[in-house]
This record gives sequence, structure tokens and C-alpha cells, in this order.
Amino acid sequence: MAHPSFVASARNATFLVSLLVLSTLLSGCGINNIPTFEENAKAKWSQVLNQYQRRSDLIPNLVKTVKGFAAHEKDVLTSVVNARAKATSLNLPAGAAPTAEQLQKLQAVQGQLSGALSKLLLVVERYPDLKSNQNFLQLQTALEGTENRIGVARRDYIEAVRAYNTELKTIPGRWWKQAMYPTNEPLPTFTIAKEKTKVPEVKFN
Repeated sequence: MAHPSFVASARNATFLVSLLVLSTLLSGCGINNIPTFEENAKAKWSQVLNQYQRRSDLIPNLVKTVKGFAAHEKDVLTSVVNARAKATSLNLPAGAAPTAEQLQKLQAVQGQLSGALSKLLLVVERYPDLKSNQNFLQLQTALEGTENRIGVARRDYIEAVRAYNTELKTIPGRWWKQAMYPTNEPLPTFTIAKEKTKVPEVKFN
């Protein structure tokens, strides 16, 4: 007759093997897809916010430089400063995807800022000395890169949300949502018109 300790060890080993097999099967069935896709969407959203912040950080130096050559363009400069203030005053929770209301507010304030920047860049065309200023040229390069990064980050977020929302609506993801993740809901995405989401063109030459 087998020793009790041997039987217990065998049972433990059988349990561990069964648990491993079950975990593998469940993983293959997509049980982890919903939280995985959700975390990916959150990460992509963080990049959207990071790039908007990057643009915001460039604006004070941009305004200061333009003001040095075109101080009488007060209205345009003020509109940029005010639009930046509204954009930076919007507090969004860190590490979380936005609600539909938060995304709508973000789009509104960032859209106003983009419009103000576009007007400022048109003003620059009237000042050749400003366009050739070394500090301004550096800001030009940084702003161009940031606008491109905003576009990429926004596109990546849209794709991440698409994957997550699709998982919630299709089988087997829909089954896992009902059984394991009942509180998970679809995430909002950028919905404004295509011409409104286009990043402002940055040209100084």
C-alpha cells in the first residue's frame, strides 16, 4: 500500500498539472484578452496626453519668440496663451482611459488651441526676420515633430480602442465579459470630423 505522503504528493502534482492545463486552455480561449486590450488602450491614451503636453510646453517659448518680432500682434498672441491655459487646466485622471465626456472636452480645448496656433503661424509669414531666427527655427522643428507625434498617438489610440471594443462585442469576448468582466464597457474614441482632427500644417518657408 502506498505511503500517505506519496499519495498526497501525487495528488498535489496532479492538481498542479491540471491547473496548468486549465490555465493554458483558458488563455487560448481569450480569457485575458479584455484586460489586455483595455490596458493597451490606456497606455495609448497616455501617449496622446503626453504629446499634447509636449506641444503645450513648446508654446510659451514660441509666443515669447514671436512677440520679440511682432509685439503688436497682441490679439493673436493672447488667443494662443488663453487657448493653452484652457487646454492645460483640463484635469484628466492619470492611468485611466477617458470617459466620453472627458474626451469631448479634450477635443474641444485642443481644437481651440490648434486653431489659435494656425492663426499665429499665418502671422509669422509676414515677418521674414522672425522666420530666419535661429531660436524660431528650432521651435519650428520641435513643433513639426510634436504635431506628427500627436497624429500618430491619436491614431494608435483609435486602433487600440477599436480592438478592445470589438472584443467586448464579439464571441468569445462577449461571453468572457458576461462571465468575468461584467463592469467593462466600451471606450470612447475620437469622433470629430476628419478635417477637424487634421493636425495644423507647420510651414515657415
